[in-house]
Amino acid sequence: MALAKRIITCLDCDLAVPQGRVIKGIKFKKHVYAGDPAERAYLYDEQGADEITFLDVTASHHRRETMAHVVERTTDRVFIPVTVGGGIRKTEDFVRMLRAGADKCSTTTHALKDPGMITEAARVVGSQAVVVSIDAQRHPAKTGDGDRTVIDTPWGPSWYECWAYGGRQGTGVDAISWAVEAEERGAGEILLNSIEMDGMQTGYDWALTKAISDRVGIPVIASGGCGEPGHFLDAFDRGNADAALAASIFHFDRYSVGEVKSYLAEKGIPVRRIRENAARES
Repeated sequence: MALAKRIITCLDCDLAVPQGRVIKGIKFKKHVYAGDPAERAYLYDEQGADEITFLDVTASHHRRETMAHVVERTTDRVFIPVTVGGGIRKTEDFVRMLRAGADKCSTTTHALKDPGMITEAARVVGSQAVVVSIDAQRHPAKTGDGDRTVIDTPWGPSWYECWAYGGRQGTGVDAISWAVEAEERGAGEILLNSIEMDGMQTGYDWALTKAISDRVGIPVIASGGCGEPGHFLDAFDRGNADAALAASIFHFDRYSVGEVKSYLAEKGIPVRRIRENAARES
């Protein structure tokens, strides 16, 4: 029997205010506000989400307590897995967030800067709690790309570069090769974000998702670009993703999680916790 595919709701959090607030942008920019993190998480749990992911877009060290408080407020009422990302710099940050109630932590920039951090975190908290997040920027392939992994995409042959610091700085690191290395170092999951598709609501980059899913043995989460239920289907059916993460499609009440899951079930995709009639936020 095929494993159920997971629907993960993503809450990008601005922690500049005491309680935190959810924001959503386009290509990591142009942010608009979308509510209270803990209240949004509770709504999505009621709708049947499989997991919640909080991403601290401010990612400043002195706001770690604010994120811990957001997690504590959430896990008092929400009993599905919670992942925290943004500003996870060292093993102690994993431990701190797990003690606050998170189930997993994701790391992007600091895993690239210090790959040994993945191995150390996996040793201390277990691989199941270590998510390596990859912010990938597509580049058209050209002569001289050397060892870069070039794949066929809807936009022509391309390679993908890991970007750091919230999609503000290129690193030159090949994203597909980095995903393989992250698994070898102890990551338990890959969160794959397409910078090009982020917030565009035109669909996931299923070609990149498939390229990585086919090369690693750990779960791959598709992220960036979802705007309608059919995009989830593409992530699972064409991209071979184990889970799909989305924000805009849910934050602005275009669809509920239950509606998306009902659609996927009708298309033959195995899903859990279908709550088709779950109330949306008024």
